[in-house]
Amino acid sequence: MTNRRTTLKSLLAAAMLATSFSLPAVAATEVAGIKFDDNVTLAGKELKLNGAGLRTKVIFKVYALGLYLPEKKSTVADILALQGPRRVSIVMMRDLSSEDFGEAFMAGLKANSTEAERAKVLPQTMKFGEIFAQIPSLKKGDVLALDWTPGEGTQCQLNGKKIGEPLPDLAFYNAVLRIWLGDKPVDSSLKPHLLGTAK
Repeated sequence: MTNRRTTLKSLLAAAMLATSFSLPAVAATEVAGIKFDDNVTLAGKELKLNGAGLRTKVIFKVYALGLYLPEKKSTVADILALQGPRRVSIVMMRDLSSEDFGEAFMAGLKANSTEAERAKVLPQTMKFGEIFAQIPSLKKGDVLALDWTPGEGTQCQLNGKKIGEPLPDLAFYNAVLRIWLGDKPVDSSLKPHLLGTAK
């Protein structure tokens, strides 16, 4: 009986060991305790984490941000020219009113777009503002995703739930990306992390 019990225990241990090896762990990149999966799927396509970093203001951690692309790129021009879906994933690290987030968003858009570029995407910018007006505030731990899907547009998600309708113009999504990747990024220390060029 003892031998049989020992054999069963050995078989069970072997089975558990085999199972643990057959379930690959999801690779992730950590930023200030926030984990970003190295790969995500959007519109049936696998996207790679191009880079991730921290947005700080004075001494405060505001949010961690990850940029997902169909293939890794290290220049802004290459990223803006990419075909296929893309994702910006923002994880809040402190509470923020949607008004404050919206104001920072608009300031970043204005600083990194010409007057003509802003005029072109004005209708979508206004609709984006209406979408944000539906959210009273962003809480610590909230995950805001800004997805670009060809043929559909820019879709916002908060904690996995879609907010508003897609905004169809790629120029708008690229204007959004320039908030963090433009010549006057909202956080100059974050930009190289997103490009994967941080030392």
